[in-house]
Amino acid sequence: MDIAATVKEMAQEARAAARRLGALSTPVKNRVLTRMVELLQEHKELVQAENLKDVEEARQQGHPAAFLDRLTLSDKVVAAMITGLNEVVALPDPVGAVTSMWRRPNGLLVGRQRIPLGVIGFIYESRPNVTVDAAALCLKSGNAVILKGGKEAIRSNLALARLLAQALEEAGAPAAAVQVIPTTDREAVVELLKLDELVDIVIPRGGEGLIRFVAENSRIPVLKHYKGVCHIFVDARADLALAEEVCFNAKVQRPGVCNAMETLLIHEEVAPHFIPGMSYRFRQAGVDLRGCPHTREIDPNVNPAQDSDWGNEFLDLILAVKVVPDLDAALDHIARYGSNHTEAIITTDYDNAQRFLNEVDSSVVLVNASTRFNDGGELGLGAEIGINTSKLHAFGPMSLEELTTTKFIVYGSGQVRT
Repeated sequence: MDIAATVKEMAQEARAAARRLGALSTPVKNRVLTRMVELLQEHKELVQAENLKDVEEARQQGHPAAFLDRLTLSDKVVAAMITGLNEVVALPDPVGAVTSMWRRPNGLLVGRQRIPLGVIGFIYESRPNVTVDAAALCLKSGNAVILKGGKEAIRSNLALARLLAQALEEAGAPAAAVQVIPTTDREAVVELLKLDELVDIVIPRGGEGLIRFVAENSRIPVLKHYKGVCHIFVDARADLALAEEVCFNAKVQRPGVCNAMETLLIHEEVAPHFIPGMSYRFRQAGVDLRGCPHTREIDPNVNPAQDSDWGNEFLDLILAVKVVPDLDAALDHIARYGSNHTEAIITTDYDNAQRFLNEVDSSVVLVNASTRFNDGGELGLGAEIGINTSKLHAFGPMSLEELTTTKFIVYGSGQVRT
């Protein structure tokens, strides 16, 4: 296989498909997604058989159990994929929506209309269910997509791609609107990232190493987040019972995800009342606590924090804890060590809550709620393709609307510029 030629041809076909896809009606797009549901149900055993080959090869290569779990298309995962497709069908189609309109003094009627981004390159690691999730969101938002999954899921992804192509063709949509790069060679990623004249945007989804590689090698704009270093600040006027529940959920409910709390900041006035009970509960759940000297004065059972713990994304049952003198100190700490992902304050003080909301520079900022809510579904967006912390062109969870942009539309009656 000539990888460069193959990837370029795929991108050219995607560009041609994007033009047709952008003009498809909502019923046609929904018909593709509904047919994909039917095909998944009809061919589940075939897809799972291909997936089993991927899983067995990954097991022989010594991948850990957690990796194999992410790779496996179990009955539960396939059911979740079908649910996700049906949810995207139910979401309103953003394409063509006129978001605002105004009349100029010369009589021109000017508006903004939502349009697809065009061709999306989506690069991700070994979760084959993401193939269907990403394809559904790109299709509904009118975008063609070129998918490059992890090498360990190549058989699974190609099996799913065949079903997606069949669903597109049967509905009269271009099959090239959704393509999976058919090689495990990393050169394919490098070649894709060169095609700035054919691909409009690249979205990497995975670990920090993958995202940095894409960002450093791409000629195409990249929507990215490197890591989620999420903080919760327990204010002097916090409801401590509420704070304990929220902090426990943010760390323990699912510690290996990007919106889990990694650092707990506590106002010095409430630290003596909050830390003992909170520390005990965390230790009972197996959390390794790493605290500043003030924290350890209150609870000597807390391990000493190292400088490297501040700003660390542990993705595990590990939590850095720091006592701070006031809100300003908490804001300074977050500005220095945060990753623009998710931050929360626990307080009953309205002014402090508003200051926190206004001054923290993160994609989602919460008051009296867990950081785990930085998720498209939890925020009411429906499915998401990822969380962007780079601000351009969207900030935070990206669903259908964030996979579009706007163009100006103008109605005139013969006006000319003087």
